[in-house]
Amino acid sequence: MFSPTPFKRTLFFFFFDVILSLGTLFIAYNLRFNFHVEPVYMENFFFIFLLILSIKVLALAYFRVYSISWQFVSLWDAKKLIYAHLLTYILLTLIRTFFPEVLEPFPRTVIVIDFVLSLLFLGTLRISKRLFVERKQSKPLPQTLLIGVSSFTQTLLKERKEFKVVAIVDDDEMIIDSYVRNIKVAKLEEIEAIVSRGDIQTVIVTKALGKTLLNNIYEQLHRLNIFDIKVVALAERNMTLKPISVEDLLARKPQDLDMVSIANFIVGKRVMITGAGGSIGSELARQVELFGASQIVLVDNSEFNLYAINEELEASKTVTVMQNVKEHEMLEKTFLEYRPEIVIHAAAYKHVPLCEANIQEAINNNVLGTKNVIDLSIEYEVSKVVVISTDKAVRPTNVMGTTKRVCELYAHAVDSKNTEIVAVRFGNVLGSSGSVIPKFKAQIEKGEAITVTHPEITRYFMMIPEACQLVLQAASIAKGGELFILDMGEPIKIVDLAKKMIELSGHDDIEIVFSGLRPGEKLYEELLIDDADLKTEYSSIMVSQNPPVDYVTLLSKIERLEGNDEHLLEVLKEIVPEFDHKP
Repeated sequence: MFSPTPFKRTLFFFFFDVILSLGTLFIAYNLRFNFHVEPVYMENFFFIFLLILSIKVLALAYFRVYSISWQFVSLWDAKKLIYAHLLTYILLTLIRTFFPEVLEPFPRTVIVIDFVLSLLFLGTLRISKRLFVERKQSKPLPQTLLIGVSSFTQTLLKERKEFKVVAIVDDDEMIIDSYVRNIKVAKLEEIEAIVSRGDIQTVIVTKALGKTLLNNIYEQLHRLNIFDIKVVALAERNMTLKPISVEDLLARKPQDLDMVSIANFIVGKRVMITGAGGSIGSELARQVELFGASQIVLVDNSEFNLYAINEELEASKTVTVMQNVKEHEMLEKTFLEYRPEIVIHAAAYKHVPLCEANIQEAINNNVLGTKNVIDLSIEYEVSKVVVISTDKAVRPTNVMGTTKRVCELYAHAVDSKNTEIVAVRFGNVLGSSGSVIPKFKAQIEKGEAITVTHPEITRYFMMIPEACQLVLQAASIAKGGELFILDMGEPIKIVDLAKKMIELSGHDDIEIVFSGLRPGEKLYEELLIDDADLKTEYSSIMVSQNPPVDYVTLLSKIERLEGNDEHLLEVLKEIVPEFDHKP
């Protein structure tokens, strides 16, 4: 009965608006006549009151003043109250001017006095209601430090009422010492002093910071016993706050993304993405939609994954094809029907232990499936084919990496005619399915020990969106035959990653257990085959000098991989001499 609802809020303000409007009009009369109002002026007092009240309520409703939640009132909401009063008393003045006989006797100055008093009293009522609600809060708001001044800062200060911002810091000399809603912006170096002299409980990072700087700030805040650290994120174009994650601390964000080049490459094109439901494929689909593809053909053999990504995209632009790239005839029908101009081949078996245990299937999907995609792209005159590769293709020690190296070689050796074929190689992406981060998160949530294969094992990491944008950027500058390599920054020790995730979780009872290297697993991944790899116009993208490969010889060896269970590893070794299998 006493719980707040929009109807009860409207009824509350309407009731008090009536009472206050009656009081302000009565006071306005008394002020006009120095508290000696002649009886003749009071004869039509209630008629005038009802007229003013009717116009005022309609104006307040028109400007949706009764719909405002005054607990979260903003300057624009306060303006609505002013606009409603201006409309009310302008209309009253017009009635008084053009139809004087309706209101006589009614002094003009009462209109001005009542306007001021009504605005003051009705505004005070709403401000008092907000102050009363804030005082009723069950616990004090956490004192909060904002790091960075951005477009999100004003939003946080105006609309988010679950914390109290007491300080703001930034590293921009143009912003330092300026004021944001009466809070002076301090230098980034003053974080320790601010925390030491105040009771800071929460820190919110409101703008993008470099990995090194963000890590330094994180370590500094932990030393100061600040553990509630949040970052601003966008979810479906709306601002949200999320706890700082290992992805935020470890991700390398390339500085030379060329959005114009990517847009020119994608806009208005028919794009086919194989493996469209996977971690990489689904993000490529999102990016391709963002950059203006006219049609997106989503190919995947997983019903659920295909459904999930299709639900995210604009229905009028997408076509879903539940298909396996190993099935040449079915895949050809898709090429024939949709005639893609760009093909991005992301379909692959990528988990090293599973590929070791299922060598024939790994070859069928990764090698023969890729061959199908490339051959059909050439046959149906696709303008550009992008083959997604991996750092595990460099001097491979496992079946998965070797199959991807075979794909790189085939893409380079095949007679592509008018089709430009390019392979793009990169390392691990943060948070992809089956990667260590989701696995570690699951172990932490269960309270289990984190299993790391070796204390010295390292991997390259990049955020999925940035990696996919760099893939498209590399494709946009490709002329055909290149093997592009994305700069993944410095490799990260997996044990350090595990320690960071334990620290972020707030659990101090999680152990790290070393389980030993798995079959085919390397301690260190590589991205380059030799030091002759060259820079492109973008520092985040390199191009490798692929050695010449005889297509006829390569093709004959690939054909031997079909159904040759007993000698598959030997054939792979013939194709990729640097393959050093570590079962």
